[in-house]
Amino acid sequence: ESQSKAMMRDEFLMSLSKFVKHIQRTSQQLEGEIRLDIPNLNLEGDMIELTRRPGLMEDIETACGNWQQQISAAIEQQLKKKPQGNGPLAEIDFWRERNAALSALSEQLKLPTVTRMLDVLAQKADTTALSNFKMSRDELAKYYTEAKDNVRFLTTLERHFKHLAQGSGFHAVVETIPSMMNALRMVWIISRHYNKDERMVPLMERIAWELAERVSRVINIRTIYRETPEQVKVKTSEARQMLELWKETYFDVRAKIEASGRDARWEFDRKRLFDRTDYMAGICQNLYNVAQVLEEFYNIFGPELKAVTGDPKRIEDVLKRVDGLVGPIETVKVDPFELKSATIWKTVMTWFEREVEIINKLFLQAMHDPPLTKNQPPVAGAISWERSLFNRMKHTIIRFQSVDDMLMTDQGKSAKAKYLSVARQMKDYEDNKYQQWIEYVDGALPGFLKKNLLMHPLPPTTPAGKQNGGIQYVVNFAPELQEITTETKYMEQLGFMVPDLARNVALQEDKYFSYISGLAHMLNRYHTLLASLDPAEAQLLEDHIRELKRVLKPGYKRLNWNSLGIQDYITRCDVAIGKFESLVNQIQKNSKDIDSRIQMIRNAELFKRIPPKPSGDLPSVKEFFEYVEMERAKDLEALSRKYRAIGPLLTKMEGLVAHTNTGKSPRLHRYYEHWEKQMFDSLSELVTRNMTSFNDAVTGNEQLMQIETILSTPEIVLHPAVNEVHKLTVQCVRDCVESTKHFVRWMAGTCIETPAQQADGQDEPMLITFFQDIMHNPRIAELFSSISSNMQKILSNLSKFLGQQKWKRYRTLWKLEKTIVMEKFAAKNPSCVAYDDKLLFYSKIAEDVFLQATPKDEQCLRLNLLPLAMTVQEHALQWVQSLGKLLNDSAKENLFSLRDMLVSRSI
Repeated sequence: ESQSKAMMRDEFLMSLSKFVKHIQRTSQQLEGEIRLDIPNLNLEGDMIELTRRPGLMEDIETACGNWQQQISAAIEQQLKKKPQGNGPLAEIDFWRERNAALSALSEQLKLPTVTRMLDVLAQKADTTALSNFKMSRDELAKYYTEAKDNVRFLTTLERHFKHLAQGSGFHAVVETIPSMMNALRMVWIISRHYNKDERMVPLMERIAWELAERVSRVINIRTIYRETPEQVKVKTSEARQMLELWKETYFDVRAKIEASGRDARWEFDRKRLFDRTDYMAGICQNLYNVAQVLEEFYNIFGPELKAVTGDPKRIEDVLKRVDGLVGPIETVKVDPFELKSATIWKTVMTWFEREVEIINKLFLQAMHDPPLTKNQPPVAGAISWERSLFNRMKHTIIRFQSVDDMLMTDQGKSAKAKYLSVARQMKDYEDNKYQQWIEYVDGALPGFLKKNLLMHPLPPTTPAGKQNGGIQYVVNFAPELQEITTETKYMEQLGFMVPDLARNVALQEDKYFSYISGLAHMLNRYHTLLASLDPAEAQLLEDHIRELKRVLKPGYKRLNWNSLGIQDYITRCDVAIGKFESLVNQIQKNSKDIDSRIQMIRNAELFKRIPPKPSGDLPSVKEFFEYVEMERAKDLEALSRKYRAIGPLLTKMEGLVAHTNTGKSPRLHRYYEHWEKQMFDSLSELVTRNMTSFNDAVTGNEQLMQIETILSTPEIVLHPAVNEVHKLTVQCVRDCVESTKHFVRWMAGTCIETPAQQADGQDEPMLITFFQDIMHNPRIAELFSSISSNMQKILSNLSKFLGQQKWKRYRTLWKLEKTIVMEKFAAKNPSCVAYDDKLLFYSKIAEDVFLQATPKDEQCLRLNLLPLAMTVQEHALQWVQSLGKLLNDSAKENLFSLRDMLVSRSI
C-alpha cells in the first residue's frame, strides 16, 4: 500500500513538473519571440506592373535587409545559449526552446505577404539585399531543421531521462537503463546529428551525471546509518547495481553495434562516462560492507552470547565499540562520492577495517579464551566454565520437567532435543579438552623435567651474552611445568584422572619453588659480583672466575629437575660464591686505595699561589716563584711517598690472588701494566692541566706578582730584568714537567722500582722515571712554548711602557754632572731670585713625580713604579741641596765682604 502511494505521488510530481516546464517554455517564447517587420505595401496587380511601380522595389529591399538582420540576430542569440542544468532533460529542453524560437521565425517567412514581396524582388536581377537574405534564410533553415530533428529523436528518450531523475527508487532506474541504452543506439543510427561523438558523448556524460547525482542525493552518509543495517544494505546494493548496470549496458549495446558491422562504432571517452560512476559504485560497496559488518556484529553480540559468556558487561563494552564504528564515517569532512576525496575516504575505510579486526579478536577471545576465575589454568578453567553453563541450562530443563506434560508438547520436545544436542556438544568439548591435555602432559612433561637447571638465554659468543668474562645464566624451569602443576590440581578437583608423573610433580611443587628461589638468589649474587668487576679486576681474577664457573657447570651440563642433589648443588655454589665475594671485596678495597692515591697525584696543584699579604701588596717575581717551588717540593715529596706505597699494595693483592709475595708474579703482569698505565695517564693530566691553568693565569686579568722599576743610570729598567723574569718563568714551568722525575718506573712485569742505571759518559747513575715518556708529549711542548711566548709579550709591553716620553723628561736630573752645572751657574753670580726659580723648579719635580707612579697592570704582572719615583725624587732633592749649598756659599761670601768693608770704614 505504501509503495502504491509512493508511485502515485511520484507520477503526480512528474506531471506537475511537465506542466510547469510547458508554461515556462510558452512564456519564454512569448517574451523572446522575434516578429518580422512587414511593411503594409500594396502588392495587388500584375508582376510586371509592380516591378515598375515607383518606390516599391526600394521598400521591399529595405524590408528584406531588415529581415536578414533579424534572422542573423536570432541565430546568433540561439548559438550563445547553453542547456540550463547538468542532466539529460536539460538538453531536451534546450533543443525544444531553440526549435520553438526558430520555428516561429521560419513560419513568418512563409506568410503570403512575405512570399509576394520576395517574388517581386526576384524579378530584379540578383539584388544584394535578396542574396544576403537568402543566405540568412538558408542558415535559419539549417539550424531549424537540426533543432526539429533533435527534438524529434530526443523526445523518444525523454521518458527514460525522467525515470533517471524522478523515478520512485533505484529499481525504477535499473529497469529503464537497458531500454534507454537501446533508444540511444537507435538515435545514433537514425539521427543525422546525434550520430557523432561530439553530440553523443556529452549527452551520455549528462546521463552519468544524473545517475551519480541521484546516488549522492539518496545515499547520505551523515544519516544513512541511522536506519537498520538491512535497509542500508538494500539502498547501497541497489545504487551499486544501478551504477554498474549503466556501464554493463553500454558495453552490451556497443557490442551489438560492432556485431552489426553497418553503423559507426561507439569509441567514446570512457573516463568521462564511467570514472565517477565506477568510483561511486566502489563507495556504495564500502557502505554496504560496513552495514554487513554491523549486522553480523549485532547478531553475534546478542542476548544469547551475553547469557553464554556469563560476562554481560564485557559484551556491552564490545557493542559500544561496534556502535562507534560509524562515527568517523558519518563525520568525515569530505563528500566520499567525490573523486578528489578518494585518499581521505580510503583512510577512513582503513581505520574501519582495523577497528573491525580488533573487535573480531575480542569475539574470538571470548569463544576460544573463555573467562577464567583467579588463578585458574586454561584447560581446567575452560572445563569449569563449560560445566557452569551446562548446569545453568540443566537447571532450566529440570524446572520444565516439574511442570506436567510441558516437555511432551511440540515446543517442549524441540526444547528438549535442543538441550540434548547442546549437552552433547558440551560433553564433547569437555572430553576433547581433557584428552588434549592428557596427550600434551604425557608427551611434554618428561622433556620439561629433563631440562638442565640453568641455561644461557643468549649465545655466550655475543657481547650481550658475556659480562666481564662471566657468562649470564637463568633458571631453566619451564613456565609450562608450572602450568601443568596447577592444571593437575584443578583437574583432580574436577574429578578427572591425572597421569602419575603429573601428580608426583604437583605434590613436589613446594620443593621446586624452593629450588627455583635458591637458584635465582645464587645467580643474582653471581651476576652482581661479576658486574662489579672492572676489566682489569676481571683479568686479575680470571683463574678464580674460571674455578667458580667450574662449580656452576653441573647446573647447565648435568643436573636436571629429576636430580636428587639439587639442594647440595645450590649450597656448593653459594659457598664458592661467598669465598669469591670475600676475595673480590679485598681486591676492590686495595684497588680503591691505589686509585685514590693516583687521583691525588692527578689532582695536585703544582703552581700554588702565595697567600695575600696583610698590606695587600703583591709578592715580587722572585717571591712568587720561590713560593711555588717550595710548595711544589713539599707536595711532590708527599705524593712520591704515596706512589711508592702502591707497589706494596699490589704485592699484598698478589698474596690474595697468587699466594706469593714477590712483587713480580706472572699472574699479575697485566695488572701491573694496568696500574702503570693509570699512573702515566694521571701524571700526563697532572702536567698538562697545571700548565694549562698557569698559562690561563699568565694571560688572565688577575695580577699574580709585581715587578719593580729602577734607575740604572742612565736608563730606566725593570727589576728583576726582563731576561731574568723570563728565565724564572721558564725554569718554573720546566720544573713542573720535571716533577714527574719523582716517580720512578717499575721494572717490566713487576711493581718493583727500577734501580738507578749507570749510563755511558755519566758519573752518577740515572733513575728511570715517567719523565722520559712524558717529556715527549706534544701537548706539553705546545703549552711550554705558549707560556714562554705569553710572558715574553707581557714583559715586552711593560718595557715599551717605561720607554714612554713622560719619564724621559726627568733624564737631566741624573744625566748632567751637578758640580759642573752648579759652577757654571755660580760663575754668573745669579741673584737670589734666580736661585729661588731653580729651587722652586726642582722642588716641584720632587713633589709631582709621584703623580706619575700609578701602578701599571699587564695581565699577570703589576709594574710597581714607586722605586723609580723615589729615585727621581732623590735626584731632584740632590739638586735642591746643591743649589742651597751654592746659595749659602754665595751669601756667606757676600756677608764676609760686607763685614770687611764695614770694618775698614770704621777704622
